[in-house]
Parts: sequence; structure tokens; C-alpha cells
Amino acid sequence: MSDGREDRLAIDAVAETLALKAVDRAGWVRRGVTRPESVAAHSWGIAWLVLLLLPEELDRERALAYAVVHDLAEARVGDLTPHDGVSKADKARLEAEALNAMSAHLPRGAAVRDLWHAYEAQADAEARFVRQLDRLDMAIQALVYAREGADGMGEFVESAGKVVEDERLREILDGVRRVIG
Repeated sequence: MSDGREDRLAIDAVAETLALKAVDRAGWVRRGVTRPESVAAHSWGIAWLVLLLLPEELDRERALAYAVVHDLAEARVGDLTPHDGVSKADKARLEAEALNAMSAHLPRGAAVRDLWHAYEAQADAEARFVRQLDRLDMAIQALVYAREGADGMGEFVESAGKVVEDERLREILDGVRRVIG
């Protein structure tokens, strides 16, 4: 019979991941957006784009899983951006350590950990497409904020342009670029 310790650890682990709903996206905060989206809202945006835009030949379940887990470590380390002065190597290490520790007590934690690492490694076509959707979601969110009067949103669209390669996604990105200017 369990003393409840394992259950408490699992509940605590799930609660920690759900804290992602309260982590503001740092780029929007840096730009002075008054009500920035959370990292969890961003993940939902990517999942929505998966449902709308994922090519038929790709695995929808896997792509949706990537969309949900891709920023999970940020519940522990925060939304680190290039403006934070943390090297890419240090960011990768911090996030991997966080994700490995967080997943240790999650139900299906090994599967979550393996998915996250596969996404980070860009191990398959689904991971690479979701990465492009990650950036496209950012660009579309920049458009939303620009329409609300936020300044400097073009930098996010230009950043997305460095990653988005799929022809259909580039057309959408070009449309966003034309509106923002």
C-alpha cells in the first residue's frame, strides 16, 4: 500500500507543469505589451496551427504532442530569450536539466521527456514542422499586438522568417509581414 508520497510527488509535478499558464512570454514583456500571452497560451496557439496547417503526410498526434511539450521546461527556468544573456548552450543545458527533473514524477513522464528531447533534437519531420509553427505563431501574435498599438513587432516577424521554410507557411508569414509593414 502506498503512503501517498508518490501520489503527492505526481500531483506536485503536474502542478508545476500547469504553472506554465502563468509564465508570460518574455519577448512581449520586453516590448512593453501590457497583457502578454503566457507560454501555455503560445503552446495552445501552436497546437491550433497544427490542426489547421499540418501536412496530411505528417503524424498529427506526434505534432500535437510536440506543440504541447516544446516549452514545458520554461515552467521551471522561465522564458529565456537571446536578450537575457544566456548562451544557447547554457539555455539548452538548463532546460534539459529542468525537463528531466520535472518529468521524473509525472505520469507518463518518460514519454514526456522523450518527446521533449526528440523535439529539441529536431529528430523528425513533425518536430521540424512544429518548430516552423512555433515561429509562425509568434509572428501572428506580433500582428495581433501591432493591431492593438504595440511598437516594434516587426522584429518578431523577421525572426520567424529565419526559420519558416514551408511554402504555405511562408505565404502566411509574408501576409503578416505586409500588414505589419
